[in-house]
Amino acid sequence: MDAQGRVTAWTPAVGRLLGHDEEGIVGRPAAELFAGGPPAPLLRSFSAGREWCGRAELRHRDGHHVEADVHVTPLLGGRADAAWMVVVAEAGRPDDATKATDPAGSAETATLRGWALAQLPMPHGVFDRRNRLVAANDEACRAMAVREDGTLGRRLGQIHSRPPYNRLEELSAQVLRSGEAVTARIADRATGDRQTRVWSNVVYPLTDAEGQVRGTSIVVLNVTEEESARRRLSLVNTAGLRVGTTLDVTRTAEELAEVATEWFADFVGVDLHESVLRGLPPESVTGGTAYYRVAQRSVLDGCPEAATPTGRADHIADDSPMGLALTTGRVLRHRIDAPEMVRWLAREPARAQRAREYGIHSYLVAPLRARGATLGLVIFLRHRTPDPFRMDDLHLATELAARAALSLDNARQYTRERNTALALQHSMLPERTPQQAAVDVAFRYLPGRSQEGAGGDWFDVIPLPGARVALVVGDVVGHGIHASATMGRLRTAVRTLADLDIAPDELLTHLDDLVLRVEGEQSGPAGERSRGPGASEVGATCLYAVYDSVSRRCTLARAGHPSPAVLRPDGVLDFPQLPAGPPLGLGGLPFESTELELPEGSLLALYTKGLVEAVDRDTGLAPLRHALADPAPTLEEICDDVLDVSCAVDPMGDVALLLARTRALDGSQVADWDLSPELTEVSRARKLAMRQLGSWGLEETSFVTELVVSELVTNAIRYGRPPIRLRLIRNDAGLVCEVSDGSSTAPHLRRARVYDEGGRGLLLVARLSERWGTRHEPHGKTIWAEQRPTAAG
Repeated sequence: MDAQGRVTAWTPAVGRLLGHDEEGIVGRPAAELFAGGPPAPLLRSFSAGREWCGRAELRHRDGHHVEADVHVTPLLGGRADAAWMVVVAEAGRPDDATKATDPAGSAETATLRGWALAQLPMPHGVFDRRNRLVAANDEACRAMAVREDGTLGRRLGQIHSRPPYNRLEELSAQVLRSGEAVTARIADRATGDRQTRVWSNVVYPLTDAEGQVRGTSIVVLNVTEEESARRRLSLVNTAGLRVGTTLDVTRTAEELAEVATEWFADFVGVDLHESVLRGLPPESVTGGTAYYRVAQRSVLDGCPEAATPTGRADHIADDSPMGLALTTGRVLRHRIDAPEMVRWLAREPARAQRAREYGIHSYLVAPLRARGATLGLVIFLRHRTPDPFRMDDLHLATELAARAALSLDNARQYTRERNTALALQHSMLPERTPQQAAVDVAFRYLPGRSQEGAGGDWFDVIPLPGARVALVVGDVVGHGIHASATMGRLRTAVRTLADLDIAPDELLTHLDDLVLRVEGEQSGPAGERSRGPGASEVGATCLYAVYDSVSRRCTLARAGHPSPAVLRPDGVLDFPQLPAGPPLGLGGLPFESTELELPEGSLLALYTKGLVEAVDRDTGLAPLRHALADPAPTLEEICDDVLDVSCAVDPMGDVALLLARTRALDGSQVADWDLSPELTEVSRARKLAMRQLGSWGLEETSFVTELVVSELVTNAIRYGRPPIRLRLIRNDAGLVCEVSDGSSTAPHLRRARVYDEGGRGLLLVARLSERWGTRHEPHGKTIWAEQRPTAAG
């Protein structure tokens, strides 16, 4: 009953004892239940606000009297203006539980029950079927900051308008409808409280003997510390999963900022030493060193509270919060109104203005240290969260910084290794193409985004005698420094073999042997792979093509490499299917060459698989087809278009692209003659050559050319076989003299003794020419000699 003695709620057992239902008695004076009125001692105790126990006669609904034990106790420590609990038990008929546990009788049991409700060390409230508060203990009144007499008969939303109370009222209404208990956690920050508190609320139904819901009961438990610990553990676990997912320094810093702003801080800024961004160990950790803001995130759009934009240097003073954290190596927290903060902000007007404008009230700065080195620092700020950083937050920030620093250091070391591999690879790739007259070329190299580092893709343009050029594209298995080093060895080997001027299929055979020897060097005595630093897999693919600008024919061979694309002058685009040779390093399988006729102005595109990597070949070639279908005017623009279309997203693997537009030498630039195998033909050969030089306006080269022609033709007649042929080629690269014969025996230089009559011809040719050599062909050989372009006019 309430302070005025009206019945506010009762149990079904009392209803059965007196023959009343709830609606027939709630709201009526409790005195009407007593036969002849309440006993005088009860009235005196009620007026004095004291507890009373005794025997009284109650009136049954049908009029007869029921003798009962009555226990009346105040709910709020004896205040007369508070609610009361009345416990009624039929005299002489205590239940079995009461007999077993309460020898003194049901009145004492009732007293204990009343005390249990009143002294429960957590807020507890009872609500009727209309969701009105009918009873509340002291803790509930203290939590709501109200007195019970001002709350009984009202809904929670009427007592307080704050969201937590409205939510509790909704939950109580839900339980009244469903009859099912619910549990919910609700956060609340009372006025004047510096910390947001979290309450675990259990709302359960109160049912009668028939199972009908007659009201609800709410028990509230303060779980603020438990919730804080749970959220801290969750944040640490989340950081372990989401920070360091890549080996990119900047992305790792961004992940740290993203995780920390989900609930821990309102703003996070990550500053790193410049050397860390380049993959090097930090050079200094002093406060006067410039650190760069690489990542920041805020609960506000655009990070307006940031004093340093991303990518800019943030000069850190020694006495600043950041400088102190770097110097001490410890996580430090600061209140914005602390004396040291006031002094520092007085010298930092930009930071002070933002602190006032956005209400920044708490700083927490953590150094990023890993493996004994300080990489940078992370700054946590709060302005929208009312709670300042506490000691528990200090420990949490220490854990976050330690995990992030380890991931950042891993990314730094990867960056260093990747930069080293890229530098090594770029040093081994041609920066510019050599001078030659057979093709116009353009090239691109794009490193992939694989976390394993740079790959071993390479390309090369090698001038060959006779107005020819060799075009090479290859791809080494693996990534990193070992792949780059292997690529350098193979590229050097290709250039060496190209100088021998052998056929493409033969060159790939020699290159395959080289790869097998390298693998043998890295294997143990029993053929097992070495475990040393160079124990990466050795294998590669390669495409080697030789284009002759005189015959306009291109000879190609491939070792497990994608076929080239050929765009002819009439706009026809083709991907010729070359014989599929095995990748280098398998051994035992032959390579085959294919010869294509390429009109002048044809475009030859050589590339590595990174350009066309896709689920299937047709899908992978589609972007390349599209880019070459309507080519740009220049080769450089075509290269850009191909990469834009084929590499719209950063490729996983490296990409090497080599474009060559063919040239052709017409009849006015080439002169050739058939010679009979007689020594008298040497004189005729000299005359023919001199006449041709005159028509080309190259008379100043006649002395050297006449000597070269004389020596080469003489050797072919004396030591070679028919047919013998002399050819002169004039191009932008110079003048080439070629003598062919049907013998496969190649001449070689030797040092003639004093009295030898011969043996000096090739020595003179070698001294007077830019370079000379032998080219073997299916039906003989060709001896050639080139003169300098300056000498060629």
